[in-house]
Parts: sequence; C-alpha cells; structure tokens
Amino acid sequence: MQPVMQPVRSIDAGVLSIAYVESGPADGPVVILLHGYPYDIHSYVDVAPRLAAQGCRVVVPYVRGYGPTRFRDPSTPRSGQQAAVGADLIALMDALAIPRAVFAGYDWGGRAACVGAALWPERCAGLVSVNGYLIQNIARAMEPAPVPREFAFWYQWYFQTERGRAGLAANRAEIARLLWQQWSPNWRFDDATFARAAAAFDNPDHVAVVINSYRHRFGLAEGDPRYQDLERRLAAQPVINVPTVTLDGDGDGVIPATDGQAHAAKFSNRIAHRVIPRAGHNLPQEEPEAFAAAVMELLR
Repeated sequence: MQPVMQPVRSIDAGVLSIAYVESGPADGPVVILLHGYPYDIHSYVDVAPRLAAQGCRVVVPYVRGYGPTRFRDPSTPRSGQQAAVGADLIALMDALAIPRAVFAGYDWGGRAACVGAALWPERCAGLVSVNGYLIQNIARAMEPAPVPREFAFWYQWYFQTERGRAGLAANRAEIARLLWQQWSPNWRFDDATFARAAAAFDNPDHVAVVINSYRHRFGLAEGDPRYQDLERRLAAQPVINVPTVTLDGDGDGVIPATDGQAHAAKFSNRIAHRVIPRAGHNLPQEEPEAFAAAVMELLR
C-alpha cells in the first residue's frame, strides 16, 4: 500500500476551513509545503519526513478546491486567483499562530509561496519556488509564448471554454493523469500513486476553483472583490526580497528548465538556482531529496 499522509486536521482560516497535515517538533522552524494542480499533499509524502527528521515543524495544507478543504460560506466566490491562494497561506499561518515560516511550493503552490513572500515578507523566513518567479503578469497574459510552450498549455485553452468546464467536471481524473504523464515524462508513477492524489479532486469546489484560476490569469474571469487590492499590488510585479532558492526540473514537460537568469531581477536575495536532473513538473515528489535540501539550505 502507498503511504498516506495523516492525520488530516482542519482549522478555520479566513474564508476556508483548511485541511492540513503536520509533522515534526512543535517548536522547530516552520516549513509550509504547498502543492499545485493537478496534485495534492502527497507531492510531499517523502519531503515532509525528511524535513521533520531534521527538526522542522512541517505543515502541508490542501489548497482551496482540493481534498477536505472547504469554503466556510456558500456565498463566497469560488475563485482560484493568485491573490486568493496567497491570502490563504497567510490566513492558515494566522489560524495556527505561526509568525514566520519557510514557504516552499511548485505550480499553484509555488505561486502562493511567491505571493506570500512578495506581499508579506515579514512572515516569510525563506522561499523555495519551482520554476522561479510565478506571480502572474495578467496585463501581458495575451502575449503569445513560443509555440512549444503554447502546445504544452493546451489544458489552459481548453478550460477557457464551456466544453472544457464540462470536460473537467466529467473527466477530472483522466485529464490529471494525462497531464502527469506529459509534464513528468521520466516519472514512472503507478496506479496507486495516482489514485491517492486523485481522491483530492472530488472536492465539490474543485471544478469551479480550477476553471476560475485558468480564466482569471488571462483576464477572462472576475476574481473575488475581497482580493482586489492584493491583485493591484501583484500587478506591479513586486520584487521578492526574502532569501530564495529556485529550482527547475530538466525533464519538466510544461515549463522548460532555464539558467534562472530570466527571473533573476525579481529576486533580490536569491541564494541559488538549480536544475535537477530528470525531474519533471512535480519536482518534490519526483526528487524529494533535492527539494528537501533546498529547504534546509534556507534554515542553516
């Protein structure tokens, strides 16, 4: 059987009741590990115990729209915008009385970590971000990318349509499995590994949050008005000033690895940029030792 991260706890935090798993000593330096789409907390099934064994208090939440995390009010917009996932991170820290933590993530989780580090630097002891600077530049979202990148983003174009919304509702696991295969061509995950994560997509808000995320980033859907000021600040593409390690996987099938120079100006205190051999998009699950080492580098 595949190991399962447990016990899962829940805490009221801002607009959400956030489900999370915690490990390690209560008085250790805090590390918050944030997953992306279409994955779940088990991206960190091998990272979390490595960090806990080195004395860290490790918190791994289900992001909005995944697993047992729920909206507290039925009237709250089911937004997946970048300001919302960043604000969720800070709300979780407030609820758990965590003053500062290392933020570490990839994909949506990396974006939440970058947003948190940029807008609340006093709460961030350090940042690990896969694929570098992930704060979206919505004003320039309609500028085309190189053709191979556009091809890899097929799911984003699909989700702009009502057919795509219906497809995600009907085939969320099938779409996710295809993306796992395309984004991590060197990762030989088995059926049980995928099924363990896919259970998180049965969240009743999953489709709404995912669709809003991919439409909002192109300026094609409204966000939740409560995050309007945060989005305004993010539109300025703020520099991240906290100590940072950026990672790329050289087998990433959606965002190709780079030398990190394109984003260098967005990090005033970057310690290192590393390309991890063979790793795909789900870098912490594929190469947990490298991901955990990046976190620990910020705590030494």
